[in-house]
Amino acid sequence: MPKVKTNSGAKKRFFLTGTGKVKRHHAYHSHILTKKTKKQKRNLDHSALVDADDMKQVRDLLCLR
Repeated sequence: MPKVKTNSGAKKRFFLTGTGKVKRHHAYHSHILTKKTKKQKRNLDHSALVDADDMKQVRDLLCLR
């Protein structure tokens, strides 16, 4: 059976915590920032956890079992 490859786009976007949860960055923080408030940009700067509904798909992309 061949090796299972990790999705190279996913490995750049997600990272694991020490307890095995998957963290992600917020979207909408890369451009068109002039019309967003300071508060909105500040809140987008933090990391967040991947939602439980999406966890299976992300773990499959990262080849985590």
